[in-house]
Amino acid sequence: MIEKIDITGSNYKVEDSFKKYAFKRIGKLDRYLPRDNKKDVVAKIVVTEVDRAHGNKYEISVAMEIPGGKVIAAKDECSNVFAGIDIIEAKLTGQIRRYKIESTPHLRKNPFSKLFKKNS
Repeated sequence: MIEKIDITGSNYKVEDSFKKYAFKRIGKLDRYLPRDNKKDVVAKIVVTEVDRAHGNKYEISVAMEIPGGKVIAAKDECSNVFAGIDIIEAKLTGQIRRYKIESTPHLRKNPFSKLFKKNS
């Protein structure tokens, strides 16, 4: 679990039920990170209530700071804060997987390169 998660609200009072849900969903994203980066990850969640003509919407942005200077961020606008966290979790999962492939040398290798190697 990601231990350091900071949740703040701008024009929105963050409720305990939302905090629990966000900790559960965003906290489990460390399973997709490389092993050496799991301990020191810091996640910041900002929820902003935006008034629209057709009703209120919530803009949710999450930034995960990974050791080594890498920041993975996602942003979404939704009418329900819980649904917004689910969408952001899916976005962050894809970004973290791409980061893991780039940062882990044995994952960058193409396993089919030996099979389709041209004989010179």
